[in-house]
Amino acid sequence: MFKPFYKSVLFVVLLATLANCANRGTPSGGEKDVEPPKITRSVPENYSTNFTGKEIKIYFNEYVKIKDIQKQLIISPPMDPEPDITPLGTASKYITIKIKDTLESNTTYAFHFGQSIVDNNEGNPYPYYKYVFSTGSYIDSLSVKGTIVDAESNVTDKFVSVMLYEADSTYTDSIVYKKKPKYVTNTLDSITTFSIDNIKAGTYRLVALKDENKNYTYQQKTDKIGFCDKVITVPTDSLYTIKLFKEDLDFKAFKPKQVAGQKIAFGYEGDYKTMKIKMLSATPEGFESRITKDKKADSLYFWYKPKLALDSTFFVVKNKVYIDTLKHRFRDLEKDSLTIKSVQSGILNYGEDFQIEGSIPFTKMNEQNISILDKDSLNVPFKTELDSLTNRYTFKFDKKEDDTYKVRLLPEALIDFFGNVNDTLNFSLKTKSFSDLSDVRVTLVNAIYPLITQLVDDKGVVKYEIAATKPQAFDFRHIIPGKYYLRVVFDANGNQKWDSGNFLKQQQPERISYYPDMLDARTGWDLIQEFTLEKTNPDPIKN
Repeated sequence: MFKPFYKSVLFVVLLATLANCANRGTPSGGEKDVEPPKITRSVPENYSTNFTGKEIKIYFNEYVKIKDIQKQLIISPPMDPEPDITPLGTASKYITIKIKDTLESNTTYAFHFGQSIVDNNEGNPYPYYKYVFSTGSYIDSLSVKGTIVDAESNVTDKFVSVMLYEADSTYTDSIVYKKKPKYVTNTLDSITTFSIDNIKAGTYRLVALKDENKNYTYQQKTDKIGFCDKVITVPTDSLYTIKLFKEDLDFKAFKPKQVAGQKIAFGYEGDYKTMKIKMLSATPEGFESRITKDKKADSLYFWYKPKLALDSTFFVVKNKVYIDTLKHRFRDLEKDSLTIKSVQSGILNYGEDFQIEGSIPFTKMNEQNISILDKDSLNVPFKTELDSLTNRYTFKFDKKEDDTYKVRLLPEALIDFFGNVNDTLNFSLKTKSFSDLSDVRVTLVNAIYPLITQLVDDKGVVKYEIAATKPQAFDFRHIIPGKYYLRVVFDANGNQKWDSGNFLKQQQPERISYYPDMLDARTGWDLIQEFTLEKTNPDPIKN
């Protein structure tokens, strides 16, 4: 009676044995190759002296490819024209460097390949290979080392070029715009430290560039720059900290363009706030003009009335340090129609005021045609301010928690530059309950005033800020819950904003200090955070 049971057990054991045998017999394909390629020889040998050739060959023990060489390869000093390096896109057991530049005498050259040399099969990189030769009788072996930091952000850019210029009688600061450096290195994609190697003794100016077009010269519009205040004498044991920053663009105005009836656009670069526009042609009696800014583009609009019977005219555009005369040809176009909308909608935060903006410059407000009612239908007193450049009216009034505000503008509450008026406008706003928000108090130790304490999001956008000229607690009341970076701007000139640097003026950016961890402002919580700052502004040279 037990025979069927034993037969079942025997059958299961047999199946398991066969499966186990099958597993043992399955080929694994071998271990994955993780070894980088090896160099078997180079011609001429690495670290050769009295180099006079035009071609270098580097041989490997297996087939290799060159990958991402535009970013990875650094040649110091830079060559112009750059050498040809082959093969590109195909595999080979050797790399050829064909030099096309005329080499300087008694100079050490270094080719830093980064991680651009990889084996053909698995892509294992030969890590940070460097080929060095000298046109003189010895290899220069001195170096300059340091760290790159971002002056404004707590995240430093990758692939920053760090350069040395000879500080001789021919050096001027403008050289960075037009001439390649004597020596160069790059932080590549994983580190913020740098080491400029194989340099000779001397005096140098140290400059760093986030060099967007990779030509080792500075373009103010696209590149970030950083520099050491002092001339560097090599040899040196100092470590240098370079702050990278984006300069404010030098002001420049562009040719004006008629974009609508009695509306001309003036494109610009740089600081528009002191920009003035004046028409040179004789104007009729009663002529008026206004200037507003496009909220998205770098353009100012010149509005005028009445319509002018001119084919063309000249405008003078200037600011504090710039002046230019620009010709404009008039076109007969339709005028803009008046549209008005609110800047905020739905929730009105406690740290902001309600604003409206218009498509045509406002010239008059009739406040008797405007009312603000709370949720109990009670009138809320308010005051208004007009920013003529942004063409925004700000409504200032006291806000209560968990309240609703209905803003009504009756017809003719607003009159624009061309005499247009509004129809009835209604806006509804609401404030949150304090229990749905968060409070953060920041206390600073070793602070130097004036300064600005800011809460910044993970994209670097300032969400809340408080400026101070003397010691105080910084209370961020009723803010939106979330995680924020805490940073302090040392406002040296007291203008209540962060000022970037300027290379030609040898002006460093204002110091910013970040608290090391993000603050977690939780719903309904009060967070108290102490931030101990360094006692003095760190020197760019650290021994």
